[in-house]
Amino acid sequence: DRQTLVAVLQFLRRSNLRESEEILRREARLLGDDVGAAALSPTGTGLLGTAGGDADSAGENALLSRVTAAATIAIGGSAAAVASSSPGVAAVAAVPPGKGVVVEDQPDVSAVLSAYNQQGDPTLYEEYYSGLKHFIECSLDCHRAELSQLFYPLFVHMYLELVYNQHESEAKSFFERFHGDQECYYQDDLRVLSSLTKKEHMKGNETMLDFRTSKFVLRISRDSYQLLKRHLQEKQNNQIWNIVQEHLYIDIFDGMPRSKQQIDAMVGSLAGEAKREANKAKVFFGLLKEPEFDVPLDDEDEEGENEEGKPKKKKPKKDSVGSKSKKQDPNAPPQNRIPLPELKDSDKLDKVMNMKEAARRVRLGPECLPSICFYTFLNAYQGLTAVDITDDSSMIVGGFADSTVRVWSVTPKKLRSVKTAADLSLIDKESDDVLERIMDEKTASELKILYGHSGPVYGTSFSPDRNYLLSCSEDGTVRLWSLQTFTCLVGYKGHNYPVWDTQFSPYGYYFVSGGHDRVARLWATDHYQPLRIFAGHLADVTCTRFHPNSNYIATGSADRTVRLWDVLNGNCVRIFTGHKGPIHSLAFSPNGRFLATGATDGRVLLWDIGHGLMVGELKGHTDTIYALRFSRDGEILASGSMDNTVRLWDAVKAFEDLETDDFTTATGHINLPENSQDLLLGTYMTKSTPVVHLHFTRRNLLLAAGAYSSQ
Repeated sequence: DRQTLVAVLQFLRRSNLRESEEILRREARLLGDDVGAAALSPTGTGLLGTAGGDADSAGENALLSRVTAAATIAIGGSAAAVASSSPGVAAVAAVPPGKGVVVEDQPDVSAVLSAYNQQGDPTLYEEYYSGLKHFIECSLDCHRAELSQLFYPLFVHMYLELVYNQHESEAKSFFERFHGDQECYYQDDLRVLSSLTKKEHMKGNETMLDFRTSKFVLRISRDSYQLLKRHLQEKQNNQIWNIVQEHLYIDIFDGMPRSKQQIDAMVGSLAGEAKREANKAKVFFGLLKEPEFDVPLDDEDEEGENEEGKPKKKKPKKDSVGSKSKKQDPNAPPQNRIPLPELKDSDKLDKVMNMKEAARRVRLGPECLPSICFYTFLNAYQGLTAVDITDDSSMIVGGFADSTVRVWSVTPKKLRSVKTAADLSLIDKESDDVLERIMDEKTASELKILYGHSGPVYGTSFSPDRNYLLSCSEDGTVRLWSLQTFTCLVGYKGHNYPVWDTQFSPYGYYFVSGGHDRVARLWATDHYQPLRIFAGHLADVTCTRFHPNSNYIATGSADRTVRLWDVLNGNCVRIFTGHKGPIHSLAFSPNGRFLATGATDGRVLLWDIGHGLMVGELKGHTDTIYALRFSRDGEILASGSMDNTVRLWDAVKAFEDLETDDFTTATGHINLPENSQDLLLGTYMTKSTPVVHLHFTRRNLLLAAGAYSSQ
């Protein structure tokens, strides 16, 4: 109310805190002359002396007693509330446990004001921090785990504040004293932090600037938060309270505090956890309806190939392939939500081939594991940096550090380019085998080398129709190559820095790229400019993946988060935190419901896209996971790593009977089963070849690729 404001303004003026006074006055819309009679009168009038001072202190006393009285009433008339009207003593309330105390919401005015006098004394930072540390370590077990999340963001902000205000020696001793207390997964960040010792260093360091500007998110139960708030206000520890309010976003939930395991599973990213709001938007994770066309039955070749001793009753299965696509998936996006390219005749033929192959597909499971065929790149002294395999497993491409892109044919059919224009004019366009005739036999070879990039090639991707190939490079460009002529058609320039990954949409035409500039871009092959720019990551976008329905894109980043973006409007619809290192691989399950992610921490995390929850953690790899792939029907997840192994996991078991009740979704209390060992179906070592890429053929044979390293 007005009287209180006036008293506070007078106090600010007495303490010579002009700036604060101005701000408060602007906020409260009070003019200068409203501050009452006790305000400083122009010198010359002798009124200001003892009388003025008395009036002030009297006003302040009255104000304080009013505040304490208000606090007493707020408690709800609790008999044990002791209100004291002497200035400086706050209302002490003894309340039976379990009854909500409302006192902390109106802290004693004098306590808040007195804190300004010692605002940010650099010598006290260590004392503040160790005081809070002592408080958290002595709090009850149930709150300790939650409140311990504060250590890291406070440590970073207090250190940066000291550096920023040029208290270099204090900053150094603060860092040395407390950096050992931080969780092991922040080691890399702390290494960067330790090199920032001067204000000038902070200007160039984007990661730390982001840390200062974006709010670090902590998810804490209401009880733990109240405990923290009460402690900071009793201790008048305003330096920390200011940081909490300015730089942290505390997502408070009602319910039981989370356990250490539950918190450890979710934290570790550069900006803390995701706000629960971030994962509430509706996501259409279902698959689009397949176009319908008749599949001709080739009975003669069905009989001949009786693979794996399977029964010969293939016909009902054919019908099921057709009928499955007739029902519209309730979770699917509308068919025309984003414009998708029309199917060409060649695409339809390919779909028919695909269905025939699917009929002969091996049903995988714990009892029936896939064979693995490993393509080892020998003598790859150029440095293999990327691999992709076409959907029909007929070609394999490697991107190399010497800036070349090399395409191999994996089948006996050699790679041929189209004839020259002069030769093409001689061909009879009406003949049945015109597509054969346009190919130049003289150019047939197993390997084609594509030159054009001026830096290492970090990502490659074949188009679904196998007519095009994308490659992205350290030179900041994405190139589109024709697999008919083996020449470069377009160079897409949008990223100013290295482009780490690129991928075609499952329907062709669109593709996505992600790079060091911390954004992912959506392109269409016939546009020079990107159609969408997905900005939000706080560090490099290291890997990109299209959802099977092409309406969403997942990006993994060095900020240790995975984001899901809506292609239609460019919004971020999911943020997944939990990895403790940069993310290098992503895979959607074939039904579109789940996402698997792999990172430098050697863990594969499984996510339920619809509910926005982590539903599993697969531990076993000892190094970065660079490749993840689900089998064609989604029964098995294969992971390939720098530890020279391919591991197979039981995806059906991992995703069955998930606890995705409303409570879990609301609070993020995830209970991950410790069942990695039960889900691991097999581990396959290579001699000394890190696994860079995995691919399931249409019949569920697993292809793996990597470059042999001699050390």
